[in-house]
Order: sequence, then C-alpha cells, then structure tokens
Amino acid sequence: MAYWLLKSEPDVFSFADLQAVRREPWNGIRNYQARNFLRQMVPGDLGLFYHSNTQPPHIAGVLRVVREAYPDDLQFDPASEYYDPKSSAEALRWSMVDVGAVAAFPQPVTLEDLRALPEWAESPLVRRGNRLSVMPLSEAEFQAALRAGGLPETTS
Repeated sequence: MAYWLLKSEPDVFSFADLQAVRREPWNGIRNYQARNFLRQMVPGDLGLFYHSNTQPPHIAGVLRVVREAYPDDLQFDPASEYYDPKSSAEALRWSMVDVGAVAAFPQPVTLEDLRALPEWAESPLVRRGNRLSVMPLSEAEFQAALRAGGLPETTS
C-alpha cells in the first residue's frame, strides 16, 4: 500500500464535499509530476485530504483511492478551465483517479502542526513554496498525521 497527500481548496471541493458524494474523480491536475503520481496510485492506497489556500491550511481527513488512473475527461472539454487542446485520444496528457472518503479528522492538522512533527521534517509540504497538489507520503508521515489529528493509526 502507498500513501499520498492530495490538496484541494475547500471553497472549490472540500473533504465535507467528498463525504457527501462518497466517491469523486480527482481531476484537473495539470502538473506533470503530480499527474505521474496519480498514475502510480492503485485502489486501496490511502491518502490525506489537505485543504490548501485557506487559513490555516490543514489536513481535514483520510481518503482511499477507489479507481486507478484513467483519462481526465476535462482535458477534452473546451468549456472547462482544464481543457488542453494538445491532448487527444491518441496522445493522452492528463489522468485522474477516483477517491472516496474514509474518515474526517476529529481535529484538523495544520501545516504548523506538521512542521512540528519529526516524521514530517523531510516532507516537501513543510517547505515554503511547495505547490505540488499530489505527493507521496511515507507510512511514518501518514501515521504521524493520523495521531496528530486524533485518529487511530491504520494501514488498512
């Protein structure tokens, strides 16, 4: 099993929104490194749902990958802000995965909380200027975030 951190702005799509719909495509990723991470995900992988561009930025919950990477349909929609005219069925550029809500954190884990955790010392997330919206986590980072947020440690 792999562990991930996925960022979303809560005014665009929040963890509460994911809980309400139960399953949602994680689409609109337009960074090649983040896209490559999406393509590595497999059903059953766990992730942390991070609310970015809010004060304070924080981890709001745990999600599970429920469908492996497949073509992001927004790349073909001229009405979408994620439309990519260079993408075609023969030369797909962008992918998405489906995710489902697992559990909300009883207490949000803020970026400052993460900076205080020794397990997160080497994470790109705690460095200033990190803009990547999808990134891998170590199991130690994942479990430390669960503890900090008041959830029991889990690998399932």
